[in-house]
Amino acid sequence: MRLRILDSGHDTRTRVLFALIRTLSRHPVPDAAKIVAYRPDFYGTRAKEFTHEAMRGPSAWSVADRELMAAYVSRVNESAFCVGAHTATAARASGDPGRVRAVLTDLESAPVDEGLRATLRMLGILTRTGTVGVADLRAVVDAGVPRQQIEDALAVCVAFDTTNRLADAFGFALLRPGDFDAGAKYLLRRGYR
Repeated sequence: MRLRILDSGHDTRTRVLFALIRTLSRHPVPDAAKIVAYRPDFYGTRAKEFTHEAMRGPSAWSVADRELMAAYVSRVNESAFCVGAHTATAARASGDPGRVRAVLTDLESAPVDEGLRATLRMLGILTRTGTVGVADLRAVVDAGVPRQQIEDALAVCVAFDTTNRLADAFGFALLRPGDFDAGAKYLLRRGYR
């Protein structure tokens, strides 16, 4: 169900900003930006800070790897908007769209190192079941992923499990592929803030 509040529930300053973005970029403002701007004191400000830290804060994971995690979690959740947005961003960040497609098509045969593969497996389990067991974590540790990287990956998973559910609940409008790519370019240049 598409809630009209995403299109009309913003203050004047935000509406002007969105009009400027549409005019300058020639692309629609994504609903992800609209939801963060709507009632920022209730949700948007905290969500933006948490997501920024997970996606662009200090981490041994590259930006491309974290974008791939976001796309993977979104694929497991079947959140079409977030799959499109973060697939485009992961492809642009890595410079290897084929690798991104391979991971989202078949993780087990994708050309990624075993640490990332084990981490993505764990995130998939967590996303599908809501829990991970000792054996799931042990597989990631045995693949050589240190504790801090596991925590960083879990933060990405939390951010996108939440965002995916909001995208689906609010009926985020799908963008055209070129719009996703333009958004990816902007996110990478601006760094999520």
